[in-house]
Amino acid sequence: MKKLAIVLTVVFLSAVVVMPAHSALKKVAQTGLQFLKVDFGARPAAMGGAFMMVGNDASAMFYNPAGIAKMQSGFDFFAGNVSWIAGIQYYATGLVKDLGNWGSVGVSAIYCDYGDDIAGTRVAANEKGYEETGSVNVGAYTVGLTYARKLTNKFTVGGQIKYAQEHLGESLLAVGGSSVQNKVSGIAYDFGTIFYPGFKSFRVGMSIRNFSNQFKYQQYAFQLPLTFTLGFAMDVLDLIGEHRNTLLLAVDAIHPRDYTERINVGGEYVFNNLVAVRAGYKYNYDEEGLCAGLGVQHTFAGVGIRLDYAYSDFGVFSTVNRFSVGVSF
Repeated sequence: MKKLAIVLTVVFLSAVVVMPAHSALKKVAQTGLQFLKVDFGARPAAMGGAFMMVGNDASAMFYNPAGIAKMQSGFDFFAGNVSWIAGIQYYATGLVKDLGNWGSVGVSAIYCDYGDDIAGTRVAANEKGYEETGSVNVGAYTVGLTYARKLTNKFTVGGQIKYAQEHLGESLLAVGGSSVQNKVSGIAYDFGTIFYPGFKSFRVGMSIRNFSNQFKYQQYAFQLPLTFTLGFAMDVLDLIGEHRNTLLLAVDAIHPRDYTERINVGGEYVFNNLVAVRAGYKYNYDEEGLCAGLGVQHTFAGVGIRLDYAYSDFGVFSTVNRFSVGVSF
């Protein structure tokens, strides 16, 4: 119990240190490829994004790559859809294979659909001062390779290397000049750890996401949304002894490159290993806040099926809905 108290104190003080005052300077407009910050899974989104110490399937690759080493099946598949604001659609998928004592390896992908009704214009010497150039073709995607392994029965590490690309149409360098493709691409890295200090299911760890060199549109260079996260989670029903249901609580303290510090808090109650009810809250976000969702899971002929839904309040932008499916075998 003393060991748990020490760990909880450290985590709490860390959260307090990074908890921002809302009047603090916000480091906005510092990074690009903002889609890398979106919650792609319905389960993590319903828990307010507090998922770094929770994920133990293919969806963990989008939060903490160390999580895939905790999967309890030979293969795990994940696919999710996010109905984002302004009609934007995000699609994410991943597949993980357990290699036994060699660890776990996975592949992941994200595709961004910004629609085909974005009107393009450019300066012109006419009455309007501009002329239409047709629809602008924009899009983005990433593909990644992840590896994780349990170094001991208490400590797990994982890493991911991913290729990211974004295309924002084409433009003229000058009136009557040649056109250029507004495209950037490059390599980014994620890294994470999970540590079980030895008290029940309590775990603590950290992750670093989107570490990379600068990307560059013509002469304008920018960073990816580098994010450092410290988190912990525990099934609090472990405190009462043997139990059939679970009540998981998780907290993530987040230090992003392009904003002040944030806190994600979430919970998940699973009844009879069948139905899950989730809720969470995101602190110090401009629009995001309350999150909630439901999930069902069952095993048919040795194949586990997971279906999840998440609702997120997005302030003036109304709501964001997410659906995801998982298969383990």
